[in-house]
Amino acid sequence: MSSIIEHSDPINAQILAVSEDQIRGFVREPFLDIAQKSGVAIETVLERIKTMLQAGTIRRVRQTLMSTQLAEGALVAWVVPEEKLNSAFDFMFQRDPFSGHVVVRSTDQQTAGSQYRLWTTLKVPVGLSMEDHCAVLMRHTGCTKFKLMPAKGIFALGVGHVRRKTIEPGDRTPERAKMQKVENVALNEREWEVLLALKRELAPDEVRVGLWEARAAEAGVDLDTFCRTAEDLNTRGVIGRFSTFLEHVKPSASGERVTRFNALFHWAVPAGREIEAGSEVGRHEIMTHAYWREGGPEFKNVNIMGVCHGTEKDRVLAHKAAIDAHLVSCGIPVAYTNVFWGGRSEIKPSEISPKLHREWLAQYGAAEAVTT
Repeated sequence: MSSIIEHSDPINAQILAVSEDQIRGFVREPFLDIAQKSGVAIETVLERIKTMLQAGTIRRVRQTLMSTQLAEGALVAWVVPEEKLNSAFDFMFQRDPFSGHVVVRSTDQQTAGSQYRLWTTLKVPVGLSMEDHCAVLMRHTGCTKFKLMPAKGIFALGVGHVRRKTIEPGDRTPERAKMQKVENVALNEREWEVLLALKRELAPDEVRVGLWEARAAEAGVDLDTFCRTAEDLNTRGVIGRFSTFLEHVKPSASGERVTRFNALFHWAVPAGREIEAGSEVGRHEIMTHAYWREGGPEFKNVNIMGVCHGTEKDRVLAHKAAIDAHLVSCGIPVAYTNVFWGGRSEIKPSEISPKLHREWLAQYGAAEAVTT
């Protein structure tokens, strides 16, 4: 039994190479698509995904959204006293549903931005202030400073840890990555109802063919209306991918790890060449994320950022060296570059509901600062 819950089992790996990040957009029968693309029988696909989900090898299965299109969002770097680092981390992860990734990061030596130890992703409903939200978090965590870095463009956004294990340094797509602009999309009430039902992670008994029928009932519409609404949202750039998310930070029950190192790469390229540089970074297949973000003087004016995962630190650095060399070969000068290594890490989907944000502010917005 132990082998069939691990990501390294050959059949599981065959399934995961597709199910992590190859089912893009909204699909009416995503598990049938996984079976077709992986070449594994649907009965086996359902059994293995359900087994890995129950064992914790897969931490969640869900339809993802392009939340950058639905909410104001940013990468946030926080300065926090060392003695409050863990309690601040816990508050962000456990008590703020609008903070998604929560990561403690460090650098190999003291460099620009090294004092920013806590890193999060943040989403707030359109029209609300990320600064105000962060001010509330500061009162409850003891953080003394924050830096908001909204994405101006997205060049890579995927997971695919199993698929990426075989990628060599320098492997890249034939074409440059196309930048997706960050533009808010307005939704009506029905679309929000469908979207909120669509994005909730699946329970093990929902890993089946015909999974959207119950979600349509939850949204208060018939199945065809639910699917047509989701397909329309997909054409408007709101839907991400259907994905099985591996537990890639913590070891499995038997001690296996999907990855060991999580690196946030920074590059400072000349103003006006961000799209060109980001397109060259994003085409490297090892990159799970690549963005145009402005780091400002706190981070020596870096403007291209990306995330790479690996099981060996030297291998991760080899991937970065290959990207650095490729930028040079393209004639794109890099004034400064750095690596922020991930330590303690937790990941959850960022909430984007205006209603839930109002409720959160009612609970925490006017509260006295807690002792951490």
